[in-house]
Amino acid sequence: MASSKKLATTISSIASAMYFLLIIFQIPLFRVPCRFGICRTPIEITSSQLIASELFPTYLVKILLYPGAFPYTIIKNHTLPSYGKLLNLYNTTGSRKSTAISDLQRLEIVAGSYLSVVGAFVGLWRRGRMSLFGTMLIMWGLLRENILGQFHGMFHTKSIQMCPMLVVAVVCAFLSIKKDVRKLIHGSKARRVKLF
Repeated sequence: MASSKKLATTISSIASAMYFLLIIFQIPLFRVPCRFGICRTPIEITSSQLIASELFPTYLVKILLYPGAFPYTIIKNHTLPSYGKLLNLYNTTGSRKSTAISDLQRLEIVAGSYLSVVGAFVGLWRRGRMSLFGTMLIMWGLLRENILGQFHGMFHTKSIQMCPMLVVAVVCAFLSIKKDVRKLIHGSKARRVKLF
C-alpha cells in the first residue's frame, strides 16, 4: 500500500513538472487565430487577452511570456530579445486581427487556456484537476470548431489545427492527479492478481 502511494506521488510529480514545462516554454499545442495573429500555446492566448483587456500590467504579461522566448529564438535562429522588446517578438504592436466577437466564438479555447496556465503553476504546489479541465476544454473547442466548420461553413478550419503535443499535454495533465494515478495502480494490481 505504501509503495503504491509513493509510486503515485512520483508519477504525478513528474507529470505535473512535464505539464508545467510544456506550458511555460510554450511548446505549440494548437493553431488558432487570436489577437497576436496566430496563437499556438495557451500562454499566447492568455497573454493576448490580458493585454487587450488591460487587467494586468504589461510587465506581468512579459514575465509570463519571457520563458517561451528561449525555445522560439532557438528554433527560428534569432537572438533573444531584450525584456523591453519582447512584445515585438509576439507581434502585439501590429494589427490585431481578432475582435471580441471572434474571441467569444472560441470561448472554450480562451477559458481552457486560462485554466491550463493557472493549473500549470498551481500544479507545482498542489496537484489538482484544473490543468486537465483546461486542456480538455481546449481540445473540445478545437474539435467543435473543426466539426462546425466542416458541416456549417461557419468557421475557417484551415487556420484552426491541433498539434500532436496536445495529446501529450492531456496525458501529463491526467497523470498529474495523484488520486487517479493511485486508482490506475490499484486497478492494474487487481487485474494481475485475477490472472494468476
